[in-house]
Amino acid sequence: MSDPSNNQKSRSFRVTGLPGDGIGPEVYESACSVLSAMEETHGLQVKLDEQLIGGAAIDATGDPLPAETIEACRNSDAALLGAVGGPQWDGNPAHRRPELGLLRIRAEFNLFCNLRPIVTHPSLHGFSPLREDRLNHVDLMIVRELTGGSYFGKKWRNDDEAEDVCRYTREEVARVTRAAGQIAQCRDKRITLVDKANVLETSRLWRAVASQVIEEEFPDVQMENMYVDAAAMHLLTRPADFDVMLTENLFGDILSDEASMLCGSLGLLPSASLNDEQFGLYEPVHGSAPDIAGQGKANPYAMLLSVAMMLRHSLGCHGEAVALEECIHECWNEGILTKDLREDGYSTTEVTAAVREKLVAHSKS
Repeated sequence: MSDPSNNQKSRSFRVTGLPGDGIGPEVYESACSVLSAMEETHGLQVKLDEQLIGGAAIDATGDPLPAETIEACRNSDAALLGAVGGPQWDGNPAHRRPELGLLRIRAEFNLFCNLRPIVTHPSLHGFSPLREDRLNHVDLMIVRELTGGSYFGKKWRNDDEAEDVCRYTREEVARVTRAAGQIAQCRDKRITLVDKANVLETSRLWRAVASQVIEEEFPDVQMENMYVDAAAMHLLTRPADFDVMLTENLFGDILSDEASMLCGSLGLLPSASLNDEQFGLYEPVHGSAPDIAGQGKANPYAMLLSVAMMLRHSLGCHGEAVALEECIHECWNEGILTKDLREDGYSTTEVTAAVREKLVAHSKS
């Protein structure tokens, strides 16, 4: 844990808080509580500027990403998001859908690099549908390109036809490959590029550009190519063999959700979306889960691990990130889990209180 003497060194940061919809406000409150505790334990001052996004923003302003939210993010070191979406907005036209707020904030701040760490923990092996022998030593990072591909390409539909254009440029592929190369150099120096190059021209561009970037800029990193269908299979049969998985937007979305089954629950997976300036949007991988909103059943661990990623990647507080992660892992070892993992599970606020207590206890030891 961190040296208590460092607690007197106060550092200040500004973060835009985006509670959002469904269970978003509940897990966001958990993050606020833990960050408040870290001011006491580590002298870390994080001023949260709360703003609207998603369905809540549509209801209040008619816009899923109001100008005030964009301006707040411009004046912040990072943004912390709960979740967006819910059935009450399903009938809205495309320009008034909650998810558009998320897509627009990614585009507005050029958040092209999405990081989703998949790390299994022995205390949670029993919650995965996979055999335990396949879960040992799983520690991989999915690097997903986030602002290109079919999610952002030209779209149209009529009664009989529809089209979603998947388009990538050389620079879009190169910059996310560089990010993956930098991450791989700090790990086991291995990248698996996931594509469908036997069918898609975009995938062939990915192979050509990524290979060139790795060969010229990261000669100590080994890169293999793998078709997405094979990757989906091997992710469940031999997940410990992967180190860094690099892929385009759509494939990354699907594979990262599949990989959540390795850890036992979507409620345990954090994510970061970064630009070149290391401004990041941090959010749990799970959705807004409107069916359990307001019941105290939301799992806050994914959000708290997203806070740890924010501390590490955008705020430069590496020691504090490790301290928070260690407290979370101690809670897992003690079975302090929510109802998505055990029927007699703890509530959202009880889990949050347990993490806070461990932070305080370690700061005094």
